[in-house]
Amino acid sequence: MQTVVLGALVRDDRLLLALRRADKAAYPGVWDLPGGVVEAGESEPDALARELREELGVRIATGSHLVSLVAAPAGEPVTLSAWLVREWVGTPTNTAPEEHDDLAWVALDALPPPVHPPVRAALLSALRDGR
Repeated sequence: MQTVVLGALVRDDRLLLALRRADKAAYPGVWDLPGGVVEAGESEPDALARELREELGVRIATGSHLVSLVAAPAGEPVTLSAWLVREWVGTPTNTAPEEHDDLAWVALDALPPPVHPPVRAALLSALRDGR
């Protein structure tokens, strides 16, 4: 089973979301956390750093693991592993237009319907707890 890492970049009580392209097999046309597939021989933190560099043009040192769950977005089960990222270098931009149509900073109290409710619950719990 493949593992997909998701990065929850949070700054000033806002979360960075990416609008997935409408032609994507998994979760087309929805606002979601940026991320991607863990490659063979890669750790989850290394994959998260690579994916956020490729998709957003930012460099992260580390993230805090939030939650892992199994989902089947395109009919094939994958393990989703979400990470809270509070610090990075660079300004997030859409450096992967083949993946996303847009990026947006969204206030935590105005988030769109969650794609992965357990991820949102873990994120909000971590933020309340000050992690």
